Amino acid sequence: MKPSSAARFIAEHCPVQPVPDLPHIHLHLAVPQSGIWRLAADGEPPYWAWCWPGGLALAHHIAANPEMVEGRPVIDLGTGSGLLAIAAALAGASQVTAIDADPNAIAATTLNAALNTVALTTECRDPLDGPAFENATICVGDLFYAADLALRVTTFLDRCLAASCTIWVGDIGRAALPRNRLTPVSSWTIADFGHGASAPDTPSVVYRYSAIQ
Repeated sequence: MKPSSAARFIAEHCPVQPVPDLPHIHLHLAVPQSGIWRLAADGEPPYWAWCWPGGLALAHHIAANPEMVEGRPVIDLGTGSGLLAIAAALAGASQVTAIDADPNAIAATTLNAALNTVALTTECRDPLDGPAFENATICVGDLFYAADLALRVTTFLDRCLAASCTIWVGDIGRAALPRNRLTPVSSWTIADFGHGASAPDTPSVVYRYSAIQ
């Protein structure tokens, strides 16, 4: 599906909803009636269609601590819906770049940025094997869900750290987290959408990424 067609599909089938406990942010999010898996035929599953707990925790942390991004260039790595990019822009980041390899995620992020009246730069690419970002704040939500991807992300973030980046990670505690590089800074009780409305909320943690400890 072309980006313009994907954007129309998202606008028509994913209703605008407030982000849980962050009602100042609204996103196009999937509901059971959305038929969102029709977009999965284009490549990646539609991860961008829901709020994942690690990204939610980091968005909450940014809203509670705007000084962590205020006046700084911010990169949302694996942006998905654009939640972290939007949270950073609303918190006063000087420049925000939202990056994702899935063109449908970029279509969703563009719609969501307009919905929240923030200015973002979007890039549809996989940067992990390329040059490191320099002198930026990098936000990483829920990217350590598979061992092979986690290794690539960790290797890339190590290079970014050496290039004077500040890195924040939000995650629900997945097995592939590089725990020897992570210092917890806050914990948030987040509803995990994948387990149904009756499931208990799950603590998600925000970490500062640093050199091997």
